[in-house]
Amino acid sequence: MASVNIIVGSHVWVEDPKLAWKDGEVIKIHGQDLHVKTSDGKEVVAKIAKVFPKDTEAPPGGVDDMTKLSYLHEPGVLQNLATRYELNEIYTYTGNILIAVNPFQRLPHLYDTHMMEQYKGAAFGELSPHVFAVADVAYRAMINEGKSNSILVSGESGAGKTETTKMLMRYLAHLGGRSGVEGRTVEQQVLESNPVLEAFGNAKTVRNNNSSRFGKFVEIQFDKSGRISGAAIRTYLLERSRVCQISNPERNYHCFYFLCAAPAEEVERYKLQNPKSFHYLNQSKYYELDGVNDAEEYLATRRAMDIVGISEEEQDAIFRVVAAILHLGNVEFAKGEEIDSSVIKDEQSRFHLNMTAELLKCDAKSLEDALITRVMITPEEVITRTLDPEAALGSRDALAKTIYSRLFDWIVEKINISIGQDPNSKSIIGVLDIYGFESFKTNSFEQFCINFTNEKLQQHFNQHVFKMEQEEYEKEEINWSYIEFVDNQDVLDLIEKKPGGIIALLDEACMFPKSTHETFAQKLYQTFPKNKRFIKPKLSRTSFTISHYAGEVTYQADLFLDKNKDYVVAEHQVLLTASKCTFVAGLFPPLPEDSSKSSKFSSIGSRFKLQLQSLMETLSSTEPHYIRCVKPNNALKPCIFENLNVIQQLRCGGVLEAIRISCAGYPTRRTFYEFLLRFGVLAPEVLAGSYDDKVACQMILDKKGLEGYQMGKTKVFLRAGQMAELDARRAEVLGNAAKIIQRQIRTYIMRKEFVSLRQAAIQLQSCWRGSCTWPCRLFLLQKPSESCDHYSVWLEATGRQEGASKSQNGCKGNRCSQRSQGQARKESGRTYMAVAI
Repeated sequence: MASVNIIVGSHVWVEDPKLAWKDGEVIKIHGQDLHVKTSDGKEVVAKIAKVFPKDTEAPPGGVDDMTKLSYLHEPGVLQNLATRYELNEIYTYTGNILIAVNPFQRLPHLYDTHMMEQYKGAAFGELSPHVFAVADVAYRAMINEGKSNSILVSGESGAGKTETTKMLMRYLAHLGGRSGVEGRTVEQQVLESNPVLEAFGNAKTVRNNNSSRFGKFVEIQFDKSGRISGAAIRTYLLERSRVCQISNPERNYHCFYFLCAAPAEEVERYKLQNPKSFHYLNQSKYYELDGVNDAEEYLATRRAMDIVGISEEEQDAIFRVVAAILHLGNVEFAKGEEIDSSVIKDEQSRFHLNMTAELLKCDAKSLEDALITRVMITPEEVITRTLDPEAALGSRDALAKTIYSRLFDWIVEKINISIGQDPNSKSIIGVLDIYGFESFKTNSFEQFCINFTNEKLQQHFNQHVFKMEQEEYEKEEINWSYIEFVDNQDVLDLIEKKPGGIIALLDEACMFPKSTHETFAQKLYQTFPKNKRFIKPKLSRTSFTISHYAGEVTYQADLFLDKNKDYVVAEHQVLLTASKCTFVAGLFPPLPEDSSKSSKFSSIGSRFKLQLQSLMETLSSTEPHYIRCVKPNNALKPCIFENLNVIQQLRCGGVLEAIRISCAGYPTRRTFYEFLLRFGVLAPEVLAGSYDDKVACQMILDKKGLEGYQMGKTKVFLRAGQMAELDARRAEVLGNAAKIIQRQIRTYIMRKEFVSLRQAAIQLQSCWRGSCTWPCRLFLLQKPSESCDHYSVWLEATGRQEGASKSQNGCKGNRCSQRSQGQARKESGRTYMAVAI
């Protein structure tokens, strides 16, 4: 730790509960305790191991690449981002990783065609950090090396991932688009797929008004000349539970509200009303978004559907299904005459049931039976079992979620078919827009899957950062073999290992009819009692905590079993397969005959694990580029930078983990010129000699007795803490030099004052000691007589008038015979001073 080099007078960062870090100056050191006077004038005491040195020579506007920071640590990174954000510099590099801080305001000048042209072909780092620079590097690498590339965009909800992804695709379309082509081009369809997918896959959440509730990987295919020739969109883990369950201040998926604001004839056709009248929408009191007109968005979505190749007939069918889901949510149940049975609650529920059946073009009685009964086939007979009202509500919600999930998958597949893939394409650029690490008060199965995804991506990210470090070391020809790489494989084993991982145990629990969330939780407690990444909360019997790379997250297992089951209720399948609407029947194709006999279990968790495995294989075959999006405040307003909020996101985004990896090797790198410029004062004799820069750097380091550093071809590589040690010694040298300068200046000033005083004293003494033959030069302190030649001068000097009282002790004659006795004298309360004649 660099803190051991901290001395009195050092500028440091200390932890602060409100600001995360606060700067100050060390005023006293007592053992392991530092007394620090902070910038706001307060004195705090901190442990020496928990403070970090501050670079007092950092540029006032920050640095555009944080590898240039003298101290690559948490407070240094935070301060640099905050400084740049104040100047509206929202992009910053950390090596080849781009950090994008959401400005929460439109900055059109940053993304116009002129800006695109500026970054076209520019070397990385030549211009200011920008999302276009990352896209350009990926495109040039693909063209020049013939290798596929990928750009991974991550961040928490509201950090700006979706907007960043749009900018990336716009720039790639600018580079690889075809001008003057009639009809819809591939790039147009790719860009216009965004509003369609946002309408059906995005929703307002606690943290964001337009949060993507699914992961998306867009493969943009290029031909030999670098033109876009095809594209494919892959989606991951749509949040199905949102269809039926939301809470304040969230909203359901945008398409429901768009449809309720559609033109009057369509609202009438689907028998829609205000969103407040639908159960799936009125669980939250938020129906509108600031600055968003749902009626206009509905029309914009229809136009986007046209561009991506969804016909008008298909669009009508899509929105008919959306309306059916809204009506289905309003179907309620009451207890039936028989035990554990249910019936349609009232006429209002009957109306919504009939409307659902009409919109789905299926039989209303068959729909009712599918909701309130279950058929069990045994070798002896077929048993029809009724459901109680609570189970019937569960059946209703399961049907709604299944229909919506199938609808979303159909839209994605249709977009892919319309865009078309290029089978001859040799290179792709993939853009991954995926949910960031999540940790809420209540974390369920969705957060578990999302954080599992982020653990996988973090491992990939760590490996990439470590690889970049290795390449830098190899390029500079320094030894790095002893640097240890620590990854998060133990967390991944805990989650996905088969057998014995959490997903495997969850699947096992789902296959047993008598399993509950309590038995599942107990099984976890029994399986992982000594796993350092698994923690059993003290006050809960159904929760468990996982220590992720970004921190601990506690999951509530209550709904894990229900959300993990990936099957369509047989009655629902039969009902919708028989629909007279070809679109709806197409969403539920008949199952193969073997499937009904198969006992193979399918789960969301296992399917997601396979999807993720496929994604990681794709990413591993490409050259990755990383963009980490950061939300500066929870108010979603411009010009507010909340330190604690940002630090947490930097941890979740793996930025601090990347810094940790860098610190395991050589976090501080300086070119020989920069090193000499900063530390040449430590060995002036070296600068005075005509040494080569590399040799001069080596001599300085050897003179100071540093060990473990390495000399590259163009740079000095310093281990963690060595920069602080050199800075401490530099501060000591400069401090001693300052003292010498101060001593010389003070000596000069005091001597000059002394010489001046001595000269005055000599002059004064020479006057008093002069010969009596001299004319009287000074008055005595006594009053001269009126007959004295000097009487008029005395009057003028003392401000007296003629006729003043005479003194018998004054001068006599034309020459003064008195001598100064060197003592002051008062007369009539007034001191007479000697006056020069």
